[in-house]
Amino acid sequence: MPIVELTTNVQVADPKAFSLDLNKAAAAALGMDGYVTVSYNYNETLTFAGTHDPAFILRVTTLGNGTDKNDLFSKALSGFLEESLKAPSDRGYIIFNDPGHINLGHKGTTFATLFK
Repeated sequence: MPIVELTTNVQVADPKAFSLDLNKAAAAALGMDGYVTVSYNYNETLTFAGTHDPAFILRVTTLGNGTDKNDLFSKALSGFLEESLKAPSDRGYIIFNDPGHINLGHKGTTFATLFK
């Protein structure tokens, strides 16, 4: 059920194709097939370290992955962004979040209820 939200100042030629590529990369990096949700948001005003050079903010929300895998996730995802957007890994941040099963809704309930 990962949610991957990318905000970047790099405008891609085909946002739909790029979002599908990001979906595949995120699924592979996170080791989760299926239900990956991806959002690509172009923001021309995004700055990093005082410049408009290629930069990003990547938010990754997952349930129960634990923080021990975040280094691996970060390496894989930043590698994808560097290759596809030419945004070096030192030109953005990746924010990992696990809201807990009770704080994430799906199918009109929460994952806490779904996983009982």
